[in-house]
Order: sequence, then structure tokens, then C-alpha cells
Amino acid sequence: MVPATSLDRYDTIGVGYRTHRRPDPRWAARINAALGDAPRIVDVGAGTGSYEPPDRFVVAMDASAVMLGQHPGARRLRGAAEQLPFPDDSFDAAMAIFTVHHWRDVSAGLAELQRVARRQVILTFDNEMEGRFWLSDYVPAMLQQEHSWAATIEGVTGPLGTDHVEVLPVPHDCIDGFMAAYWRRPEHYLDPDVRACISGLALLAPADIEPGMARLAADIESGAWHERYGHLLALDEYDAGYRLVVAGK
Repeated sequence: MVPATSLDRYDTIGVGYRTHRRPDPRWAARINAALGDAPRIVDVGAGTGSYEPPDRFVVAMDASAVMLGQHPGARRLRGAAEQLPFPDDSFDAAMAIFTVHHWRDVSAGLAELQRVARRQVILTFDNEMEGRFWLSDYVPAMLQQEHSWAATIEGVTGPLGTDHVEVLPVPHDCIDGFMAAYWRRPEHYLDPDVRACISGLALLAPADIEPGMARLAADIESGAWHERYGHLLALDEYDAGYRLVVAGK
């Protein structure tokens, strides 16, 4: 039973998440490789199950009933990362995809991953690099949100005791609609349904985001966006700070 104080914010913003948050096959291949041949996996902060390997035994755990309700798997469990209801060494690998920045106590959650699984695979991001993404010029409030962990990758690698960090560049045609997925397709950020599936935008007050979206729309129409950021159109992929941290055996 999850305490009421731990109910996930995705109970509010997670409705319709699967529409725009589909696993990109290029990232799926990288995550699969990091998981190795682990036959039994726990996906902590599983959400709708993106990037879970379809050919393994996977237990999905999330604090949000709304997100788990959209998860297609049969083994789903509601709970918090900081208190995993499994015995020691229950799994061969634990995965946590785009979730640690929402945990209340990241060090405790990472310790739990180490307790229940011999290998840990974490997809997270470098907050410092996020600040260089052009969208923050239009929505500076997205950089002012409080995250529950240190604003560097060391906030994850330190507790896990690993220096294995892989860069995950974002393809220009990425189909998983996370924050920087549309770095070369700015018009997509004008869609409220797209923004609703990006927590860093969905959690903002309208006054923090609507003026920026109006300015972005005007800049796209006038060509000002292309004048400032048109050099990105020549790139096939972009390093927005997404990192895959791997620890254990």
C-alpha cells in the first residue's frame, strides 16, 4: 500500500500518456544492450512500460494508478521506489527510465534497486545540459522546477558507485515525445497534448508557459526561430543531456 503522501504526480498528468510517449527503437536497442541477458527484470517507475524488453519476465512498479492503468503488462504493482516490496536479489536487473527526478529520496531508491537486483540501468538527464536546450529560451520556468536529486549525473552515479555513463543522443525523428524529442521540430511544442506528456512542461502554471508558446508560434511563422536555431536542421541527432547509467554485474 502506497502512503497517500507518496502518490505520484502522474495521477494528474499521466492521462493519455501512451499517445505521445512511444519507445523509440534506437533507444530501446541501447537499453536492451545495457540490460544484457538478464531474464528477470523489475521496472521501477515503469509508467506505461516503455522500453521494457518484451521477451523477458518483467515486473512493473509505479506509484501512479493512472500510469499503471495504461501499462499493457500482466505483472503490475503499485508502490514507491524507496520501499520495494521484494526480497534481496529477487531480480537479475532493475531498470528506471525517466523517473529518478520524481523520486522523493533518490539515494534510498537507488539503494533499493541495488538490494533487489544485481544490475541497475537508469535513464536520466543532465540538468545542466537541459539549460542549453533552446526551448528554455521560451519557457525559462522549466529550469526553475525543483527536482529531488542533485542537478548532475553524479547524483545517480555516486550512490550507485559506477562511472559507466553512456550518451543517448536524440534522433531528429524520435518517436518518444520527451522534453527534447522535438529539438528539430519546434511546431510540435505548440500542441497542448504533446506538452501534457512532458512532465517538465505539464507541471507548469499556464502563466509560465502560454506566453512562451505564443512567442514560439510567432517566431516560427516569421522565420525568427530558423534564424536563431536553423543550424540544428543540418543535424541528424542532438545531445540534449540524456544519459544511460549502468551499474552492477
